[in-house]
Amino acid sequence: MKTTDRLLAATAEIWEGYHKHPFVKGICDGTLDREKFKYYIIQDYFYLIDYARVFALAAAKSPGPEEMKVFVDSAKFILDNEMNIHDGYMGKLKLKDSDLTDTPMSPDNSSYVAYMLRVAYEETAPAICASILACAYSYEVIAKAMIKENPDCVNHEFYGDWIRGYASEEYAEDNRVLIEMTDALTEGISEKDYEHIEKIFVDCSRFEAAFWDMAWEMR
Repeated sequence: MKTTDRLLAATAEIWEGYHKHPFVKGICDGTLDREKFKYYIIQDYFYLIDYARVFALAAAKSPGPEEMKVFVDSAKFILDNEMNIHDGYMGKLKLKDSDLTDTPMSPDNSSYVAYMLRVAYEETAPAICASILACAYSYEVIAKAMIKENPDCVNHEFYGDWIRGYASEEYAEDNRVLIEMTDALTEGISEKDYEHIEKIFVDCSRFEAAFWDMAWEMR
């Protein structure tokens, strides 16, 4: 069994919980309070700053130029696109710089990024891949599950863009590259090394669950 298959099996119960979460279900059926989503977007902006740093550190620890390019391109996309305050949902919500400076970073968010950064600074490229994958791939899985449950959700006037983006073929292709790279970098590793990587993936999956709680409770 490939490493990523084992990682997903180890976190199946946690990931199943994502689909049942009221924040996720609210996006799926279009009933989510916009204020909750606004809080989520602001916290996600804070998260992405350090998420980009994780990719940059992964690039520095890459075994070769191919892997390095994947991480560098991802970091550049986050900084140039996802963090553009005038584009996407940042623009739709008409967020200003003051909205970001006046909102403190959630303790759950701070704990999550601190954990990922520790992994990025202290661990090897395969372990960093596992920490990144827990976030990146879970969004694809969540969005595709939404469409399966409610096919019309992609047409929602506000949340449809979010769902279509994470369910898109372009996003899936980026995840395929990350999954294949994780499997390649961990091929032939010892069971002890695998268990260490699994712990990181499980921890980050739990942090993802806490992120949904944070967004729902606006804490």
